[in-house]
Amino acid sequence: MIADFSTIVARDMGIRRGGRWILRPTTFGITSGVIGLAGPPCSGRSALLETLATLRRPSVGTLELLGHDVTGPAGQRAVCARLGLLPDRFGWAAGVTAREYVSYAAYFKATPKHAVDAILQRFELSDAAELEMDMLPADLRLRAGLAATCVHRPDLVFLDEPLASIAEPDRDELIGLIRELAPAVVVTATDAAQLTGWCDRVFSIVRARLIESLEVPRSWSRVPAGV
Repeated sequence: MIADFSTIVARDMGIRRGGRWILRPTTFGITSGVIGLAGPPCSGRSALLETLATLRRPSVGTLELLGHDVTGPAGQRAVCARLGLLPDRFGWAAGVTAREYVSYAAYFKATPKHAVDAILQRFELSDAAELEMDMLPADLRLRAGLAATCVHRPDLVFLDEPLASIAEPDRDELIGLIRELAPAVVVTATDAAQLTGWCDRVFSIVRARLIESLEVPRSWSRVPAGV
């Protein structure tokens, strides 16, 4: 079942690479909340995330984001400014400070300069803003990456394994931050257990099929994402 308005709507959407199914045709809808997408390397998880983020086109079926069909260029242009994407192991130039990194993202996304200071403060990076990115510990570097991803206040955010290199003591605070990034957030991990308990819904890719976990989130109080 798909709600009257869903942030993400896939209808019979499938992904093929090299003559084989990465994702067999599937239909689903997501309204809001934090959506976990799990799968080991080479499972098709990254290909699905890239397709949802409009970096790839589905091989079959249709995909709608924020009410626009993004299987064509017109729909992609319509939603481009409303999306945010942080790739796995996101890169930065040597010698670039956290402020410069976020400022470049703001410039690229045509966002006013005052938004940079605001988001640095929101992500508790003001004291570290003048430090170079490669000098920051992993948790602060992720905060800078998230700040750059969300400086334009997107409605839909995609994060590829954001917590993979984060030590356990820092995870809870970062999870709280991730949950507040945007009305809808899609986050990946290699194992569904890393997502269960704090994501509103969790999907896994198993043998090219998308399967939703039926376990109810326990650790965070938030209205579950709609279907």
